[in-house]
Amino acid sequence: MTTALLIRAPRTGRKTDRHKLSVATGLAGLSLDAMASVSYGPEAIVLVLAAAGGTGLGFTLPVTLAIAALLAVLVASYRQLIAAFPNGGGAYAVARARLGHRTGLVAAASLVIDYILNVAVSIAAGVAALTSAFPVLLPHTVWICLAILVGITALNLRGIADSARAFMIPTAVFVAGIFTVIIAGLLRSEPLSVSEGTAVAANVQTVGVLLLLKAFSSGCAALTGVEAIANAVPSFREPRVKNAQRAEVALGILLGSMLIGLAVLIGKFALHPVEGTTVLSQLTEASLGHGIGYYIVQFATVVLLALAANTSYGGLPTLARLLADDNCLPHRFALRSAREVYRHGVVALGVFAGALLIGSGGSMNALVPLFAIGVFVGFTIAQAGLVRHWLLTRAPGWRWRACLNGFGATLTAVAALVTTAMKVTEGAWLIVLALPLIVFLMERVRAAYAAIGDRLHLGEVPAAPAAQGTVVLVPVAEVSELSREAICAGLSIGTDVVAVRVCPSGESPRAFTKAWEAWHPGVRLLLLDGSDGGLAPTLTRHITDRLADRRVVVVIAQVEPGSGWQRILPNHRGDELDRALRRDTDAVVCRVLLRVGRSVPQQPGQPLLDHRRDQVPAAIEDPALGQRPAEPRGR
Repeated sequence: MTTALLIRAPRTGRKTDRHKLSVATGLAGLSLDAMASVSYGPEAIVLVLAAAGGTGLGFTLPVTLAIAALLAVLVASYRQLIAAFPNGGGAYAVARARLGHRTGLVAAASLVIDYILNVAVSIAAGVAALTSAFPVLLPHTVWICLAILVGITALNLRGIADSARAFMIPTAVFVAGIFTVIIAGLLRSEPLSVSEGTAVAANVQTVGVLLLLKAFSSGCAALTGVEAIANAVPSFREPRVKNAQRAEVALGILLGSMLIGLAVLIGKFALHPVEGTTVLSQLTEASLGHGIGYYIVQFATVVLLALAANTSYGGLPTLARLLADDNCLPHRFALRSAREVYRHGVVALGVFAGALLIGSGGSMNALVPLFAIGVFVGFTIAQAGLVRHWLLTRAPGWRWRACLNGFGATLTAVAALVTTAMKVTEGAWLIVLALPLIVFLMERVRAAYAAIGDRLHLGEVPAAPAAQGTVVLVPVAEVSELSREAICAGLSIGTDVVAVRVCPSGESPRAFTKAWEAWHPGVRLLLLDGSDGGLAPTLTRHITDRLADRRVVVVIAQVEPGSGWQRILPNHRGDELDRALRRDTDAVVCRVLLRVGRSVPQQPGQPLLDHRRDQVPAAIEDPALGQRPAEPRGR
């Protein structure tokens, strides 16, 4: 009789893509980092140029145009990356495939730094927008930042995943609000309202090349997030490459338009930095007044920045999982919780972002200078990898593609050097140290896993397993139910079971021996003199000196208290012995827990003897250790 199995082929068409990203949802779900940078990129430029007064602020638009030109080159380059690496992965995938393992780690390290800084900068910028609207909250900036960080981390630990469709509304409100501010400001001949406050103090400088380069390097923080779409090409609907490329171009147009529009308004209204108020808040107030429109834009900014911070919680744990799979991070980063969350990556991201927020005092302007360095390292590596890709594949149009990516790599490399040089005294040295340190640590982890693999002979067929002479040692402190459970476990493991009693200094073994003989458990008792160091040193020394040629299993029994507070009651000598055995011997350790409340009635006719000390010679070591155990005598 033949049984036929009918397998239905998956349906093709739009229904299979309904959970994939379109251009609009991809733009909303993957461009939050870039969109959010509008709130702090122009301010970073203004803070630098304000040192030269009104003349310096007049260069806001030219500096922004230079950043927009670099943005155009990056968008064109990442369109090529999307086509060349449609499986996603961004700079890490390109570097690993075309530039070697170590360069891939540099790209990964830059991404790790970017993800951490994105959380810190986004939260700090969001709180800055909040305190601009409600100045009474300004003294509590750090606590508000940490509260938001804890909330986002807790939500991600619970596995709450926001869909791209849910991101569309706040993204659309924010973009519409920014363009409303720009259009309304361009139509006004003078500001509708002027923010009051103390101007930010700065060392007076003249407009020179160094000042302009410093402003350019600060404003380049607005380019963060341009690579996010290229990292997630597989998430787009078919044709996924075309849709991802369209989303990349749309992101470049929107981001460039907003940056240039805000720069025009800064020059038109002659804005200057004000203590406790963001530049975006001043522009919104100048264009829309201090009414409902102002608060809508401010709250939309706070929400979008919070969502932008949340995107790192989807990116870094996934990157950490890839690195763990490549043996570059501890394998626990690849473990998922019951809620399908890479919780170790989530917790690590929250801890490091919290440290940055505390160290910077929750100041957005203190964190932004750190942002662009790692971003440009990733940009440079990605484009250099593409140049090598075109040289190797010689695909149609490879010459102009290689020239485009080479030009982009040159620009971003120069930008990275300029940003590092200009910001080294403002905290950029931290990134300069962190980047190679992360690469070094990942290399050490990889080397450690390689050593473990060599020890385990991974990839080789091991020899056939064979029984070995095993001795089971059961440390006992008294004749009790705990000792009975430990010996039962030892007898379940092997036949050569030896109970070991380490006698403290000054204690006679006679009382214990009498109690043992009265119980008569059917296993041999070995008495060791513990006057030289106690339980752990004495037992480990005995195993090393006398049992080096045998496989040793040590059964450690301990009481597990019934309630939480009672865990402070045991002396935890079992934990100390466990650590010593694992550190100093090759013994296999077996832990046996006796839970309080599970008692076994004592059989009649077998009273336990008091362990009273009496003056007898020191404990004697059993010379018969290693022989077969004596047959148990009848009771």
